[in-house]
Amino acid sequence: MSSTINQAFVKQYTANIFHLSQQKGSRLRAFVRNETQKGEIEFFERLGSTDAVRKTSRHGDTPLVNSQHSRRACYMNDYEWADLIDKEDKVRTLIDPQNPYVQSAMMALGRTIDDEIIDAALGTAYTGKEGDTAVALPASQYVGAVSGAGAISNLKVATLIAIKSKFGVNEVDDSLRMHICVSQSQLDSLLSETSITSSDFNTVKALVRGEIDQYMGFMFHRTQRLDLAGGLFTINVNTGVVTLSTGNGNGARQCFAWAEDGIVFSTGKDMAGRISERDDKSYATQVYACGTWGAVRMEEEKVVGILCTE
Repeated sequence: MSSTINQAFVKQYTANIFHLSQQKGSRLRAFVRNETQKGEIEFFERLGSTDAVRKTSRHGDTPLVNSQHSRRACYMNDYEWADLIDKEDKVRTLIDPQNPYVQSAMMALGRTIDDEIIDAALGTAYTGKEGDTAVALPASQYVGAVSGAGAISNLKVATLIAIKSKFGVNEVDDSLRMHICVSQSQLDSLLSETSITSSDFNTVKALVRGEIDQYMGFMFHRTQRLDLAGGLFTINVNTGVVTLSTGNGNGARQCFAWAEDGIVFSTGKDMAGRISERDDKSYATQVYACGTWGAVRMEEEKVVGILCTE
């Protein structure tokens, strides 16, 4: 056998580009209230509840009920993405990266939509006539996950019950779809809980596998973009009640549940892309994409923050 046969070996390359693992666009946009926006700030008007007055006499004076008006301000942010493809790149490779670059741009922009929605759910909302009064999600709208044995924990069935109770106490309309945003760790925790029945176990198992998306009245949405709690949270290890003070809740994963119209996503300019030559870059092809959008929490009562240890 020739000892130089390796000189005839060839290398084969694929003509395709494969995207690495990533969240491919927005997972939450379709499950909040969507609006369009013109201008730097959009105000969404709110009307509070009132009480009827009992009539106690004939021909009495007509009572006047003072309706409570308020508003929420939505501020938008601009996002963009761009990359260059030199003409020499196309000469030296078998692949044309132009279309994969466009796909990558749209996926990246889509992820910023979820970041805006997550920030709106758990962050600061702005109210007042000029939209300059900050409103935080109060501690009363948080639930801490606890094990039932005097310790904080990851997501449990009991935590889901406590979240549903929050919405019920707040008189959130039962006809609204309820959603919950968690990471993979919370789904794994539900699956490992020994206290759930066999039917629940099968349901959660299908949920983790992605075969279904609903459990206990919530539509589940998984994302790995949820932050750890950086605020000042203390979780009562027996009840799961959360207070704002330095304590054991710091560093917990901040998940959240919401009623569908409790968060507004407002689009000023939807995703748009352009492919063009850059004469200032030796006539390289530029793939460019951009968009303008923002989100706001419309009502604290329709959002519940969830603190889970992992």
